[in-house]
Amino acid sequence: MLTSRGGAGKLPPMTDVTSGSADTRLRRSPLHDRHVAAGAKFALFGGWEMPLEYARGGVRKEHTAVRGAVGVFDVSHLGKVRVTGMGAADFVNACLSNDLARIEPGRAQYTLCCDDAAGGVVDDIIAYLYAYDHVFLIPNAANTAEVVRRLQAAAPSPITITDEHEAYAVLAVQGPRSADLLGALGLPTEHDYMSFAEGTLAGADLTVCRTGYTGELGYELILPAADAGGVWDALFAADEQLQACGLAARDTLRTEMGYPLHGQDLSREITPVQARSGWAVGWDKPAFWGRAALVAEKSAGPRRRLRGLVAVDRAIPRPGMVVYHGETPVGTVTSGTFSPTRKQGIALALIDTEPALAEGVDLEVDIRGRRATVRLVRPPFVDPSVR
Repeated sequence: MLTSRGGAGKLPPMTDVTSGSADTRLRRSPLHDRHVAAGAKFALFGGWEMPLEYARGGVRKEHTAVRGAVGVFDVSHLGKVRVTGMGAADFVNACLSNDLARIEPGRAQYTLCCDDAAGGVVDDIIAYLYAYDHVFLIPNAANTAEVVRRLQAAAPSPITITDEHEAYAVLAVQGPRSADLLGALGLPTEHDYMSFAEGTLAGADLTVCRTGYTGELGYELILPAADAGGVWDALFAADEQLQACGLAARDTLRTEMGYPLHGQDLSREITPVQARSGWAVGWDKPAFWGRAALVAEKSAGPRRRLRGLVAVDRAIPRPGMVVYHGETPVGTVTSGTFSPTRKQGIALALIDTEPALAEGVDLEVDIRGRRATVRLVRPPFVDPSVR
C-alpha cells in the first residue's frame, strides 16, 4: 500500500477531446497565434489544431535541432487529469499497469490504461505522483475522455477525478542544450530523469518535468494556459537559436527511439506484451486493469511482437504495409518514417513470433506492389542520450 507522507509540491493548474466524446469542438493551443506568426502548418490531433511543422525549418531542421542543440514543442493538446482524495495513489495503482509504489512523491512514471477483459491498451499515460492523495495524469488528447470515464466509474467516494484539459499548456524543451537554456532562465534542471520540480518563469508558476518523447535530454513545462505566451516568448528571447518544432518532428524523433505511439504501435488490439512494453507492467501487483489477460498472454507467449526494421533499399516503410519472409506474410508495419539521423527508412512492425526470426535477417515490405528489402533489428535506431 502507498502510505501518505506529504507531497512534493502543488499540482500545476491544468482539460479534453476524445473519440466518442460528445464534445466535437475544434480546440486550439493558447499559443496558436505564435504558431501562425512563425509560419506553422497545422494538422488535427485528437480534436486539436496543432503545428505540424514550421516554414522556417521543416521537419529535418527541427529534428536535427533537437538531436544536436535544443528545440521546443507545444504539446498542450495532451490531456490533464487530476486524481485526488485519501487513497488516490492506491486507487490509481489498482487501475493502471505500472507499480506506482516503486516511486516517491516528486517522481513520474510511464504507465498504461489497459482494457480489463482483453488487456489491450486504451492509452499510455505519464503519472506524476505529487502526494499519496494527489496524482496527476497526462494521457493522449484523443483518449482523455475514455480514461476519465473508466477512472470515474471505478473510483470510490473519497476519490475525485477531475478532467482538466484547456486550463494548462505543456511545452517540451528537448535537446542537449535544454538544461543550459532553462538553467539560464532560473529554472531547476538538476533533478533526475522522470522527476519534477517547481519553478517560475515570466511571472508564471510552473512544473519542470524531466521527461520527454525524443530520447534526448529534455524537460516538459506544465503551466497555466493564460501564461503560455509569456513563457514561450521568454524561451525564445533567451536563445535566438532555439528551434520551434512541430509534431511531425516529434514523430520522427520518437520513431528513431522505438517509442510506441498509441493508435499505431499500442491500441486496444495491441497489448503491452505484444508491444514489448511489459517493463511498464507491475507483474507482481495483485490487481490492475487487464491483469488476468496479460499474465496469461505473457505465460503462453504472444503470437506477435513489436520489432524494428531498417530499410536496405532506398525505401520508406509506412504504417499498414505488409512484411514478408520470402512469400510468407509475417507482419505489418505500425510506424514508419525516414530517419533524418540515419538517412534511411526505419519502421516498427508487429512481427509473428512463429516462425522465430532472428535479428539481422532480411525481410521484405510491400510498397504499392513493389518489394523493398528491410532488415530486422532491435530498436532504438539511434543511441539514446537519456539513461
